[in-house]
Amino acid sequence: MPPRVRFAPSPTGYLHVGGARTALFNWLYARRHGGTFILRIEDTDVERSSADMISGILSSMTWLGMTWDEGPGVGGPHAPYFQTERLGRYRAAAARLVASGAAYFCYCRPEDLAAKRAAAEAAGSVWTYDRTCHSLSSEEIARRESAGQPRAVRFLVPPGVTTFTDLVRGHIEFAREHIEDFVILRSDGYPTYHLSVVVDDVEMEITQVVRGDDHISNTPKQVLLYEAMGAAVPDFAHVPLILGPDKKRLSKRHGATSVGEYETQDYLPEAMINFLALLGWSPGGNQEVFSREALVERFTLDGISGGNAVFNSEKLDWFNQQHIMRLAPDEILRRLKPAISAAGLWRDSFLSIEEAWIARVIELLKPRARKLHDIVPALAPFVADTVVYDEAAVTKHLKGDGVAGHLAAWRAVVDGLPALEPVATEAALRALAAERGIKPGVLIHATRVAVVGQAVSPGLFEVLELVGRDRVAERLRAHAS
Repeated sequence: MPPRVRFAPSPTGYLHVGGARTALFNWLYARRHGGTFILRIEDTDVERSSADMISGILSSMTWLGMTWDEGPGVGGPHAPYFQTERLGRYRAAAARLVASGAAYFCYCRPEDLAAKRAAAEAAGSVWTYDRTCHSLSSEEIARRESAGQPRAVRFLVPPGVTTFTDLVRGHIEFAREHIEDFVILRSDGYPTYHLSVVVDDVEMEITQVVRGDDHISNTPKQVLLYEAMGAAVPDFAHVPLILGPDKKRLSKRHGATSVGEYETQDYLPEAMINFLALLGWSPGGNQEVFSREALVERFTLDGISGGNAVFNSEKLDWFNQQHIMRLAPDEILRRLKPAISAAGLWRDSFLSIEEAWIARVIELLKPRARKLHDIVPALAPFVADTVVYDEAAVTKHLKGDGVAGHLAAWRAVVDGLPALEPVATEAALRALAAERGIKPGVLIHATRVAVVGQAVSPGLFEVLELVGRDRVAERLRAHAS
């Protein structure tokens, strides 16, 4: 059957880049094989979960373009997709496990368990649950149930060894003697992670579980639960963690860690997807820049490495620039229209009679943009009637002796040119510089500051052509004598 995979975040925080990378691997796998990608919200930690966090997770997933086939806002055959709305299913599963003898009621008080654990630690040993309640007689259990005594449900771990083949790490086995009888349903009626995730994965027919390798230690317990429920055990693929440059687990000390922060910082979702995909996965070969579609075509679980991946923000910046370069001018214009309008630079003619011209301007500006919104201020000299001047640039390049006279002569040359075609315009400037006995750079720098207000810009002669002869002459005149 086509794969059914899921991403199941806990809304105790916004979408972490590590979670986003895990979601991406699941999404790519589903899309690659014509499968189903399920988004499930594991919100049973009611004290720490919030509606804002849920909204943030959904928003970040949408921004990244990782649409889900089943889940919140979409629905599906296994709804609901919030665990707090599925509590009855977990309680029923726990009851079935107790009835089958695979689990039992535990009436031990938390303070008594803590005291036993502390005593063992004081004696220098590790304490595991001693199955006190497993030895209770049926009469004693009935008495406690009749009295309404609070109790949890523990899974009875059978002897032996649990093995599974991880699609990333290969054969893994755990001796069950090191796994204590773990709680699957707390005394407050809420499931633990192990029970809820297995019940959901069984009901939702999950075929592959792709998740962070910090979950490897959870897997043997969950395999036991699958087997006790008589369900097929899915394939597991545990992906490497994401580390900071210091090789420690990625955290706030390394900078932004939530996807929403990178959206706010004006990174392209295409760049973020590309960057995250290559954290712990390799398509083979030297190609690094991929569209979503190309990633889908190339993605395999075999390409996931066993080693931890390092989050390099400089590499993310590089990917961002690469994807800006791949955007067509009309798409850049569409994305930037609100910001261009807010800056007072928008003209409806950009979409009609000036369409070809504005496309050339954007093509000229985008190689210098690290973030997409860098294009907006750079657009101003081409669109606005007035120029905002950098005073340091003015002082350095327009206030020198004789500069005003040189600009006056250059303005006269510009007035006589039929058009500011870059090759002809550059030749004219260099000829004038030779005639006046100055280096071409004097005129080039002065012209740039006079026309765009800054000491740096894209190629000057391409800029002059797109600003237009009349505006260039007018701005030169303002600084000429």
